[in-house]
Amino acid sequence: MLTRVLPRISKYHGQNLTVNVRRYFQEQAADRQAFLKPVESLPGVYGLALNRPQTKNAISVKLLQELRECIDTAKYDKDVRVLVLHSTTLGSFCAGADLVERRSMSQVQVNKFLSDLRDALGKLESLPMPTIAAIDGPALGGGLEMSLACDLRVAGYNVSKIGLPETSLGIIPGAGGTQRVTRVVGPAKSKDLIFTARTLTAPEALEWGLLNYISEPEGTGYDRALVLAQKIATNAPLALRAAKQAISRSEDLALEAGLDFERASYETLLTSQDRLEALHAFKEKRRPVFKGE
Repeated sequence: MLTRVLPRISKYHGQNLTVNVRRYFQEQAADRQAFLKPVESLPGVYGLALNRPQTKNAISVKLLQELRECIDTAKYDKDVRVLVLHSTTLGSFCAGADLVERRSMSQVQVNKFLSDLRDALGKLESLPMPTIAAIDGPALGGGLEMSLACDLRVAGYNVSKIGLPETSLGIIPGAGGTQRVTRVVGPAKSKDLIFTARTLTAPEALEWGLLNYISEPEGTGYDRALVLAQKIATNAPLALRAAKQAISRSEDLALEAGLDFERASYETLLTSQDRLEALHAFKEKRRPVFKGE
């Protein structure tokens, strides 16, 4: 990804590469279908914005490519302590694959698109920092699958379409939906959701366990997600990353192996400057100032 962007950021020659790439994305935001941008007044919190409002952010080839670029950039940017996936327009999140574009694609192109989507969601899921999906509109098919690749999901109270409707279209979820939704809500609810192709309201999805939080009736999912992001971002970045890694590995490891991995992750933090800062702050009765070091 960086090799594609580098020729276009030459005007920032001599400056930090990560800053250059981030600045490039911000300046090109109006023309991009996905871009990264820091959230003002919330240090360490960044938005990964979906910006295709005319289709409710249906996943096009271009949106997918730019989403992958943003994920690759965020992965190596230590300034990103919490990432919030959201729509630039209220009333949208992601309505799934762009079926209009899909009709013009060859089978080879469809296969590549599905492979690229799977790869992108895998990279989103494996990002080292905590991620939150802020859902303020339909999260259907690939859109819900995208949110399931995030660590936490928050929706606006009035969101009315959350689901995996693929069986009603003669297919099944193809970007991790059958696997990730089962890990979140269990096999029985996963089968119910997919077999019936039903859509849930935000309160129903919260009850099912698909969502972690919903907003107040007059609020938005994005605003509620920022409250959550701020609470997370005040904690030590290295500890957050180590905790995420240990929790994610728990699904793959037996208990004893998982405990060993947790201990190894813990050990790496003992010599960090953030841990020393936390101890000094506790002694001095003040809030610690973490630097991710």
